[in-house]
Amino acid sequence: MRTQCPTGIFALADDLSGAAETAAALLPAADSSDSARIDLDWRSGYDTAHSAHSVRVVDLNSRHLSSTEAANRTSRVLAAEAGRYAAVFLKIDSLLRGNIAAIVDAARDRPTILAPTLPVAGRTVRTGVPLVHGVPLHQTDSWRAEASAPPATITGVLDELPVTGVQLETIRSAGLTGVLAELTGSGRIAVCDGVTDTDLDLIARAARELSEVRLIGSGGLAAALGRALRRSSRAGEHLASPNHQLLIVVGTADPGAAKQVRALVATGVQPIACAATTLITGESRTHDADRIRAALLAGPTVLTIDAPGPIDPSTANALVRGLATTVATAVRSASQPVDLVLTGGETARQVLDSLTIRSLTPITQVHHGAVHSRAPDGTSVITRPGSFGDANSLVQIVAHLRPTPKQTEG
Repeated sequence: MRTQCPTGIFALADDLSGAAETAAALLPAADSSDSARIDLDWRSGYDTAHSAHSVRVVDLNSRHLSSTEAANRTSRVLAAEAGRYAAVFLKIDSLLRGNIAAIVDAARDRPTILAPTLPVAGRTVRTGVPLVHGVPLHQTDSWRAEASAPPATITGVLDELPVTGVQLETIRSAGLTGVLAELTGSGRIAVCDGVTDTDLDLIARAARELSEVRLIGSGGLAAALGRALRRSSRAGEHLASPNHQLLIVVGTADPGAAKQVRALVATGVQPIACAATTLITGESRTHDADRIRAALLAGPTVLTIDAPGPIDPSTANALVRGLATTVATAVRSASQPVDLVLTGGETARQVLDSLTIRSLTPITQVHHGAVHSRAPDGTSVITRPGSFGDANSLVQIVAHLRPTPKQTEG
């Protein structure tokens, strides 16, 4: 007989930074500050240990799989796990990257509502058109690292699935719950417009009135669900580790990352760069790891990739694997435990895989998307999507992990 968890939330994400973002957004709905868990092994399954976690988020690590593989993985985990929880949420990229159609299709054996709006990052939806700071997604360069072109509409990324748009006027009306019930009851996928967090709150609250609904969206919708199911305002304990070394790994190709690194270096954090060519080939792995380890002895260090031009998509996976293996080699041989800041979901996942870290306990958010978690060995891990944060994002993160005496007193 299955053990039910009627107040629990089960969530899936297609990459690690998204899983962490979702877990942090759902923390208000957790029983306590330590009853949330991020599983990096999608095969781990439910066991007695999971019964202590009122919020459980699984990283499917499916962003770069084929659509068929992503759909199969999503379906398998939902079939095995979702029935044990009262609420189910599927996290997708707010820029609609990845296997969106496959994930939605795998989830629609239950009533399905999709709302990818993420107001904090300027990502909204009007009349079914995804916008980035008011500009249609397909007119921006947000997909510059992708092999395909961005969609002009939400329906354009959902292939031939049965979709009906729900526009802002309906979202903000008293009849929203009835509209969603009618659409989802007839097997349609309700694709919701949204501009503000209040719009997302309305969607989350209406969805809670329906039976067995599956919410699909960005971290903005996850946060709305966390607010709708709030159980505690207790914040996670601040976990500063002054006796640990600190390594910031910038594995993202986002242009804003260079500004963030410059701002961080200006505070005294040491920069070190590894050549993209040697990371791909592995020719200088031991040497690069030695350089990182030596830099850590002197203080917090930020690691970047030295590439002469844009990264060739065909070598991107090899580059991230090489970076992760090099970082893991340095961390394992370091003289003290190493706290990690990992930008970019794929970078974060590959680094933690290389270190055989299979789960994380989310603690708090430094800023939206920059999630502070605790690894099983007691070290801190902060993950953050590559495109998130302003120019001072990394400065904020380091200050959070290494507060000055004045900050601590405040």
